[in-house]
Amino acid sequence: MPETLLLTDAPATSASLANYEVAMDARWLHTGLGTYTYNLLKALSTSQNGVRLRAVVSQENAGRVSAFCQSLRIVESPIYTIREQFEIPKAARGCDLLHVPHYNAPLLYPGKLVVSIHDLIHLMPEGNNRQLSVFAYAWTMLHLAARRADHIVTGSAHAKQEIVERLGVPGSKISVIYHGVSQDFQDSNRETAPAVVYSALGRQFPYMLCVSALRPHKNLARLLEAAHRFWERTHSNCELLIVGTGGPEKAQLLDQCGRLGIAGKVTFLADVAEGLLPFLYAAAQFLVIPSLMEGFGLPVLEAMACGTPVLCSNTSSLPEVGGQAVLYFDPLNPEEMANAMQTLSASPEMRAALREKGLQRAQNFSWHESARKHAEVYSEVLHPARTTVSGFGSSHARN
Repeated sequence: MPETLLLTDAPATSASLANYEVAMDARWLHTGLGTYTYNLLKALSTSQNGVRLRAVVSQENAGRVSAFCQSLRIVESPIYTIREQFEIPKAARGCDLLHVPHYNAPLLYPGKLVVSIHDLIHLMPEGNNRQLSVFAYAWTMLHLAARRADHIVTGSAHAKQEIVERLGVPGSKISVIYHGVSQDFQDSNRETAPAVVYSALGRQFPYMLCVSALRPHKNLARLLEAAHRFWERTHSNCELLIVGTGGPEKAQLLDQCGRLGIAGKVTFLADVAEGLLPFLYAAAQFLVIPSLMEGFGLPVLEAMACGTPVLCSNTSSLPEVGGQAVLYFDPLNPEEMANAMQTLSASPEMRAALREKGLQRAQNFSWHESARKHAEVYSEVLHPARTTVSGFGSSHARN
């Protein structure tokens, strides 16, 4: 049975959400989804909208979010299961609105429901879903959750367009709200980053960094091919550090490194100690993101905030995040990718220019602003009569 933990009360304000209680499913606090959920909860807790927050969490994660919420409900059912369809509605009982930060929304939840759909990768050829069961679950849940939700939040205009076209959802039902960047990612880290990285890895070497899950749509096989070409023609001592987890894909990537003869120049890091990632960004010569598809692209933003030049794909949402502060390439073309690596590696002036542009660009993204816009969505869902005046699909959807 779920366990309720009551925490300290927060003073109500005269804002439109005063005296309302919003539940958020915060069971998954890993990867990019977890970064979004954790930082949104944290930012909502410090905003002035007066909303009361209830986090639905596993016991393992309760301590991480307890300071941000007035109450917790402990639920141990895994995501993507039948159990969560029953236990999440019970955990949210009594709340005025439930926000599920992923498409695994409880379809029978009787109250107001906001769902975040970050991307449709499971439905795309780029997702390379070899398991029919995975595709079938994603296809079914994405369509049903999109219809059941009172409103949908997504992280980019690109993702919104995909949702409209592929799920048949009207654009007025979707708000584009950009993610923010944590204060942990700062340019000041650059001063101590090399020493911190050396202490953590036991090595000191120039490297280009890739922060990415080891999944097919992340396009790491072409990245390795591009790196091989880059090293062949430049004989550079700049290695490749890939930070991310994966299953069978990692074995395939390691095999590819062996075939290309680059195993000694590529390092995979699966488990990064808490707090190390900002220093890994700051010490890198540049970040490279070769993804075929991204719903937002947090590593691009995090690297820019650290003052690290960014080299990335010209596809999906990535140009939307990077703007004019990034050097782009065609992710389907390893030769173009290798040329971009060579250009950026050989030009300290270009790296310095991208560094300054990236720092300025990153200032446009904050979790405080993201939380404010999420609170606006909550308010309009809770006050539907007001939609005839302000209306969804206005400032939310244009972002």
